[in-house]
Amino acid sequence: MNKQFSFDNPLDQISPETRSFLEARHRLFIDGASVEAVEGGRRDVVDPATGKVISNVADATQRDVDLAVAAARRAFDTGPWRDAKPIDRVKLLWRIAELIDQHSVQLAELDTLDEGSPYGVVKNGYIAGAAEHFRYFSGWANKINGDTLPVSLPGSWHAYTTREPVGVVAQILPWNVPFLMMAWKLAPALAAGCTVVVKPAEDTPLSAMLFAEICREAGVPEGVVNIVTGDGRIGAALVDHAGIDKVGFTGSTATGQAIVRAAAGNLKRVSLELGGKSPVFVFPDADIEAAIPQVAESVYLNSGQACSAGSRLYIHEDVYDRVIEGVAAYSEGLNLGHGLDPATNMGPIISARQFERVKRLLETGVKEGASMVTGGDAGMEGFFVRPTLLRDVTPEMCVYREEIFGPVISAMKMTTRNIEELAREANNTEYGLAASIWTNDLKLAHQLSGRIRAGTIWLNAHNMIDPSMGWGGFKQSGWGREMGRSAMDIYTEQKTVAMKVG
Repeated sequence: MNKQFSFDNPLDQISPETRSFLEARHRLFIDGASVEAVEGGRRDVVDPATGKVISNVADATQRDVDLAVAAARRAFDTGPWRDAKPIDRVKLLWRIAELIDQHSVQLAELDTLDEGSPYGVVKNGYIAGAAEHFRYFSGWANKINGDTLPVSLPGSWHAYTTREPVGVVAQILPWNVPFLMMAWKLAPALAAGCTVVVKPAEDTPLSAMLFAEICREAGVPEGVVNIVTGDGRIGAALVDHAGIDKVGFTGSTATGQAIVRAAAGNLKRVSLELGGKSPVFVFPDADIEAAIPQVAESVYLNSGQACSAGSRLYIHEDVYDRVIEGVAAYSEGLNLGHGLDPATNMGPIISARQFERVKRLLETGVKEGASMVTGGDAGMEGFFVRPTLLRDVTPEMCVYREEIFGPVISAMKMTTRNIEELAREANNTEYGLAASIWTNDLKLAHQLSGRIRAGTIWLNAHNMIDPSMGWGGFKQSGWGREMGRSAMDIYTEQKTVAMKVG
């Protein structure tokens, strides 16, 4: 990563291993083998920073889904995985983490090319974080316990519970932070003893293809991990499939609602990590100079393409102008560019479709009365939107209500410290994924965090995530909790055993 960067030839920047990988013929990964799609379909992979095709992968159909589910079903029902000792799963997940570390440069280059975020953020944050998720959940594989129950039935009883793997899991991944999102879902599922069929997002399949090689190298038994690439029809086929016991999905709320309806067919278990419109509160007693870059990055991280983005910024009137000026200056100081360029602070929007959506919402917001302090269409090759700060936003505006999924901050002035009023404002959304509060007043911080209906509340921080911290949302931000102890619950079922002994 120390060559002179050329936007015209970004692939000159990558390692020989990644270049060779891009040139390879990527197939599906089913039952431990690399196989062509049954109907031979292929689909291109595009670098969003340039709009150019950089690789291609297999384009699966229903027949491929059937084969992948059958392989996962065999591995779970009759294969060695379910009967593997807990220590075997511990060692395997730890080995996967080691291999992620060993392949970190290649994985980071692939996700940077595929999704667009700066290489340093991807390698040191997302890829390193993925390895830590596998290490963390390796520790849960031999700690899945039940309870002994003190029942009051007539006679003498020995009653207890066990937790058993839910079965075959379809993991449908988003295009933002693709490899880390896969680790979030795969690590607890494998620790619990499930088998999986992974469907990467159609825009970002490449690191999942490399993960197939990591699975082989780690010694993952055949059929335990299967990977099928394709568009939304493949995700729908997995959700509809009678051989799937559970669906884990991260993505839009609309798609999550469709999954719930489809899962009713055989009452699949479903966990959903969906949209967000997270509020950020900045009070005068906060460390304002420290807060300014962090509240900006709460949205600008990943070019705003994060469900937890702190896109509703409430600034107390006493520091409103100061924070607006500081966030604007920070925004204007960021360098847009290709993620492989060491000078880049912010990469592109994922696709032409999403780029046009962000631009449309921005234009509508301004028409509705928001003032653009800085930002807008960057006018560059590729799909770039400048870091954008809007002020004078009101709850009626689309930029207040809708999840933009782009680098857009909607700023509002707050004139009160009344907890109930602030909580009503924070909760004035269909979402409830995250929030942050910036203050040194501990009483205010804890009272307000107690009234905000969101899955994660940060105090004097934002977007800080650890494998031990359960992750998920209230309301239309989803069902269930990923990460932490809670993740083991969504990949296991409780069984009660009661034996009359006298």
